[in-house]
Amino acid sequence: METFERARLDAYFARIAARFAPGEQTASFLITHLLAERPSFVRAVAAMTRLAAVLPKPKSVHVAAKREVEQTVPVDTLTRDLFTDQGTALDYLESRAAGETVCLLDVGGYFAPSLTEVHSRFTGRLAGVIEDTENGHRRYEDLDKTPCPVISVARSPLKDPEDFLVGQSVVFSTEAVMRDRGDILHGRPALVIGFGKLGSSIARLLHAKGVQVTVFDIDPVRRTQALSQGFTVARDREAALTGAGLVLCATGAVSLRGEDFSHLRNGAYVATVTSSEDELDLAGLPDVYTRTQVGDHVTRYQTTGHYFYLANGGNAVNFIHGASVGPFIFLVQAEILAAIRMLTRGDLTPGIHEVPASDREAIAATWLSYFNR
Repeated sequence: METFERARLDAYFARIAARFAPGEQTASFLITHLLAERPSFVRAVAAMTRLAAVLPKPKSVHVAAKREVEQTVPVDTLTRDLFTDQGTALDYLESRAAGETVCLLDVGGYFAPSLTEVHSRFTGRLAGVIEDTENGHRRYEDLDKTPCPVISVARSPLKDPEDFLVGQSVVFSTEAVMRDRGDILHGRPALVIGFGKLGSSIARLLHAKGVQVTVFDIDPVRRTQALSQGFTVARDREAALTGAGLVLCATGAVSLRGEDFSHLRNGAYVATVTSSEDELDLAGLPDVYTRTQVGDHVTRYQTTGHYFYLANGGNAVNFIHGASVGPFIFLVQAEILAAIRMLTRGDLTPGIHEVPASDREAIAATWLSYFNR
């Protein structure tokens, strides 16, 4: 990022932070993709809260960005296990913010498994959670009872540009990985598993490139949407896998179980839009498959009479090339900052909440003044 671009970004976030300045400063824990541009957002969170720690998602850490953030804020190692075990999660939060009011800024529902226990036993006060992704939104929604407010930006209209552009980056990176091995998209039927905002974007972009696309989704409503947009909709996942030369997994849940991989066509490529632990049951793959690195970002899984290729180890394929969606990501980050003020007011009931439309409009207007010049 050029110096003037960084200065503009810092000015934008300073403006947003000033507009949504909380009445009370809380502590916060920030889970984030620590990409090259992310330090500006981290600084904005630190301006609005006492940022107790940044926990970078392990598959998306830009080394220089991490070094920059570490100069002012603790950077801790993030694993699913850290917040899956209730005792471990509580001990960790106590070690960083005992007795304080705390906001949890999440990407993917990491805090969800231990949220109830942490809320009841933490020596401070848990103001609530801010969740960025659809996958995480569903993790909180699936709790028997949400013990505190959860503000989700996953379904915000300000996230629509990001979702579309993430779809573009997924298709770009998938094609780049294939071309590195001398393969191309054309002549290779694609199966998109999941027809949510990301999956539908990927399906449309592949179709625009002349690729034959089939969609599979467990939700009958989404299947009808796919049909209405001209896609072939698979009734049976097993049969769909057999015919696909490229499988793109975009559910945020387990798209392929261990037994599903044997149905893949020989030489098929598999890529995901999230992490391997969310989308793929690789642990359930029969032991007869050997794994061989056959490219910078491609692993071949092979057994007698069958083989397929996995892009980027099953992690989000677009992170190979930085997963950039340009300045549109700053819309969502600004909405997260607005959500911090909502949590610190202390007047939200337990459950899922959204940022008001008026705040979104103010964010969009500010963003336009900085990035639509």
